[in-house]
Amino acid sequence: MAEWVEACAAEDIDEEDVVRFDHAGRTYAIYRSPDDEFFVTDGLCTHEKVHLADGLVMDDIIECPKHNGRFNYKTGEAKGAPVCVNLKTYPARVEDGRVMVELD
Repeated sequence: MAEWVEACAAEDIDEEDVVRFDHAGRTYAIYRSPDDEFFVTDGLCTHEKVHLADGLVMDDIIECPKHNGRFNYKTGEAKGAPVCVNLKTYPARVEDGRVMVELD
């Protein structure tokens, strides 16, 4: 059953930035878009399991810091070699200034 988990304060994430969130033995990445929306994906690149929170965010793209593979963080879609497996995405919302993530 899915549950909403408090991840961080919304103010902890700058626009066009990403932060790492660890919960129950898993790593996630939380993004803040230029439109002030929040998105969540698995936190490790599907190519070599590098932490995406160390990557570069540009518009709606996260670039992996190791081999520059790119994903659309809004949809999880793999956008450039060497990545070819999409990221899993998770619903996010803000409540009372806190980012909440719906996890399985």
